[in-house]
Amino acid sequence: MRPAGTLAAMRALFVRDLRLALRRKADTLGAVIFFVIVASLFPLGVGPETALLRTMGAGVVWVAALLAAMLSMPRLFADDAADGTLEQMLLAPTPLPLLVAAKVAAHWLVTGLLLTAVSPLLALQFALDATAIGTLVLALLAGTPVLSLLGAIGAALTVGVRGAAVLLALLVLPLVTPVLIFGAGAVDAATAGLGVAGHFSILGAMLAASLFLAPWAAAAALRISLD
Repeated sequence: MRPAGTLAAMRALFVRDLRLALRRKADTLGAVIFFVIVASLFPLGVGPETALLRTMGAGVVWVAALLAAMLSMPRLFADDAADGTLEQMLLAPTPLPLLVAAKVAAHWLVTGLLLTAVSPLLALQFALDATAIGTLVLALLAGTPVLSLLGAIGAALTVGVRGAAVLLALLVLPLVTPVLIFGAGAVDAATAGLGVAGHFSILGAMLAASLFLAPWAAAAALRISLD
């Protein structure tokens, strides 16, 4: 297939998924509301101790973002499998990994990017300073695409499986643990006045590896699931 046709197919699928997300505003905003609620409960539960809140803030925001991103992940391919779109994707002349990449990009835009945009407001609850908040936003911008990419593999493996949400969590959560560790670690290092270049280098390496490998792995998983 010509490059122009491939790009047109990817763009069409990307726009279609964005339009579907806008029509299902309750599902789209549900992840953000869950993110806000989970992150806001911790300051209420542990009390107003500033030092404690500052210590746990980055980890809490990252865990809440991870769990919120997982909420919409089971539907990444499930709706397409239900209405026959997934079979058309498999038969399309456009390489399936590129179509998967387009769907993941749309998922990140309506989930990961929204969570990242809300995170500075939540970080204020944990008494994080401007440097730490800036580091948190940059870490989420680098880490949330990895969550979507790795989540796509789990979503592809669990298409049509009963209890897919629970199985998806069991498959994906161990894979994204390094993202959580280095994302929160970057904020902790910034709070302590230490360098964050090492943390961002590892996050960047994980993002590059996920961009290259995850669409192919998800495409293979879709073919296995639909066989």
